Amino acid sequence: MKRFLQRLLLFTILFLIVLISDAQKKKYAAPALSDSNSWSMILLPDPQTYQKFARNQPIFELMTAWIADNIEKLNIQLVMCTGDLVNQNEMINPNGTNADQPSKTQWEAVARSFGRLDGKVPYMVAAGNHDYGYSNITVRRTNYNKYFPIDKNFLTQKGIREAALNAEEIPTLENAVYEFTSPQKKKFLLLNLEFAPRDTILNWAKAVLAKKKYQNHTVILLTHSYLNYKSEHIENEKYEITDGNYGAAVWQKLVQPSTNIQMVFSGHIAAPDEVKRHIGFRTDKNSAGKTVNQMTFNAQALGGGWHGNGGDGWLRILEFLPDGRTVKVKTFSPLFAISPSTRYLAWRKASYDEFEFYLD
Repeated sequence: MKRFLQRLLLFTILFLIVLISDAQKKKYAAPALSDSNSWSMILLPDPQTYQKFARNQPIFELMTAWIADNIEKLNIQLVMCTGDLVNQNEMINPNGTNADQPSKTQWEAVARSFGRLDGKVPYMVAAGNHDYGYSNITVRRTNYNKYFPIDKNFLTQKGIREAALNAEEIPTLENAVYEFTSPQKKKFLLLNLEFAPRDTILNWAKAVLAKKKYQNHTVILLTHSYLNYKSEHIENEKYEITDGNYGAAVWQKLVQPSTNIQMVFSGHIAAPDEVKRHIGFRTDKNSAGKTVNQMTFNAQALGGGWHGNGGDGWLRILEFLPDGRTVKVKTFSPLFAISPSTRYLAWRKASYDEFEFYLD
């Protein structure tokens, strides 16, 4: 009798596990707009860990391929990437542990992945600290413009309104303004700024945004480093450059004084397999009393840490509702979604991963 009860208990437990697993799998719903008149933007986190290992590069390409497949369904108007496009800007012989791909191959891979979007949807990519110098930013020399020139994607190129000179005195997308109009005829500017922007760049950006023709635009600032995981403006970082401004200074010198910046997106921060160490969110009022929604999103050390799969394929879908105010944020993984056996893992549903914010 005792053995019978033990077997019955084991059978019941296994049956419940199967039921729960099936229920979870059935709950999966593919990404869709909550309102047929909405439109969306996609935010991609730092791709560096995808690029530094050959085995991971197809995951990032899967992500951009998924975006290409969903442009119409999600009414995607723009794709953004938070930077650190590669793990090393000029690495010749990787040691096989921290990376197994030389920098040239890393740059080619990330450019190829974004190439899936060329001619299909505009995108703007930030330059991160790993995109400069040798393996990290010691100087501001970068291969960014070689692999992401202004004319790489003609859909991006035709929306560029301003481009500042980089540290090598070349106008590039490192510091550039992209203009677009939403399906509801609302005008937007995407301001892309280099890692730890120099004073000359902040002054340039402030002057551009103050132009009369942009006064009624809703401005989005995209830059690599801005908030820490406590959702505080980053005060300082220990890099060798001496001409940079970090999050707190960017807020004080550019974002707060400007009357039209209403969103700031960044990446940069990470800790091995800790979701909350990859994200941040806060709101503050600018000089005009408007709310500035500031969001950091990264994933590079999820999926196995610094030597893992690059970030489990996580990205964010930002749905802009037709009321012109509400933005719904959802966190999704095309990597998990590709297989019926893992689709139940494809959404992160915690309150810090699925939420709304509002534009004034």
